[in-house]
Amino acid sequence: MDRLRSVWKSMKMEGNPFGNSSHQRNQIFLKFVAFFLLLGLTYRFIITDSTGSPIAQVRTSSPEPADPSGLTASAAQAPSPVYSPVNITTTSQNASTKCDIFTGNWVPDPSGPVYTNISCRHIQEHQNCLKNGRPDSNYLLWRWKPRDCDLPRFDPHQFLHRMRNKWWAFIGDSISRNHVQSLLCVLSQAQEVEEIYHDKEYRSNTWRFPSHNFTLSVLWSPFLLKAEGVSFSDIQLHLDELDPEWTHQYTNFDYVVISGGKWFLKTSIFHENRTVTGCHYCQGRNNLTELGYLYSYRKALRLVLDFVAAPNRKARVLLRTTTPDHFESGEWDSGGFCNRTMPFKETEGEMKREDELMRDIELEEFRKTQEEEEEEDGSKANIALLDTTSMSLLRPDGHPGPYRYPNPFSGMKIKDPPVHVQNDCLHWCLPGPIDSWNDLMVEVMLNREIDNKS
Repeated sequence: MDRLRSVWKSMKMEGNPFGNSSHQRNQIFLKFVAFFLLLGLTYRFIITDSTGSPIAQVRTSSPEPADPSGLTASAAQAPSPVYSPVNITTTSQNASTKCDIFTGNWVPDPSGPVYTNISCRHIQEHQNCLKNGRPDSNYLLWRWKPRDCDLPRFDPHQFLHRMRNKWWAFIGDSISRNHVQSLLCVLSQAQEVEEIYHDKEYRSNTWRFPSHNFTLSVLWSPFLLKAEGVSFSDIQLHLDELDPEWTHQYTNFDYVVISGGKWFLKTSIFHENRTVTGCHYCQGRNNLTELGYLYSYRKALRLVLDFVAAPNRKARVLLRTTTPDHFESGEWDSGGFCNRTMPFKETEGEMKREDELMRDIELEEFRKTQEEEEEEDGSKANIALLDTTSMSLLRPDGHPGPYRYPNPFSGMKIKDPPVHVQNDCLHWCLPGPIDSWNDLMVEVMLNREIDNKS
């Protein structure tokens, strides 16, 4: 700026800018050119310095992805998800058959579940956590996200359309019933269902969607094997006989989800070839040999897989892996609890030894079935794996805990001594994490090819 002032001053001192001589006119012309060049350079310098770099603005305008650990206790304050829901489609275009949909993380989903404990009438009282007084709701605001792909959302309308004139059965223990109730809640948002059968204890049920002639059943068979005295301390378990409660109607089914697990930890006496061959957890009783739960579980799975993979079976089958519990400082009847309100991250959480061993057996026996089928006729068995173990391990916040019962702390005051309330850290709140099992189930069973050996 000082240079500009000096140039302008020299021009004024010269008097008439259009002097009489050509030499003067040339000097004046050159001074004008120099003046406007300096003025333009100064203006550009000032503007550029004041606005900054547009590239820097672009880089700093996008916030970092929300950290799931930043969720507060209020559902309304949930952060934006780390992925875009519009990228999740109702087809399997984004979930490559090479993508491992069972490995991933739980990501924030402020949209929450597609149903509520009010809009669905199929929730068992023990899993109706909000109705029973659970004070937090953040456990509803997460969705399973595989590491390397997007998982399609469950579309109840599309599902019912594809299930016209079909029969889908879940065979297993109370976790299977928990899963069926989740599926019913999602489907009921598209169409209400009618119950057409239940046993005396409401452990086995059958429903039908009349407009699609779609039948859905849950068959309570906690061991999958023939078992006697299930309600008593010593269970008589026949390791070479399947439970006729499900095998006698198996030919009706088009799709089957089958699972076992926790019941094999109970005290049981083993029968094979009409002879007692050993037991689990019965040391010192009648000189029985302790064979352990891993022995009986492997026997059961081998028998089940041989049955469902037989050449004359039409049903497509999913073997669901064991469900880990999240009891801390005890178990069901020894003061165990689960009071966490946030999911674990992928690198957190440690599976209990018995869950790890049972899942190993499941994977080994499943692979053996596939290898045997390929050796016989070169095709894969009509069975696939529904590996929900790892994703479930990351959700210690999804259980009823003390809210298995209505208002378990009602009437208690802060000064009152702590009262033992039995916690349920095995089953799942509805709505809750188990709803994502449906996304996986449909992706594996319907969107990925399973050879149908009908």
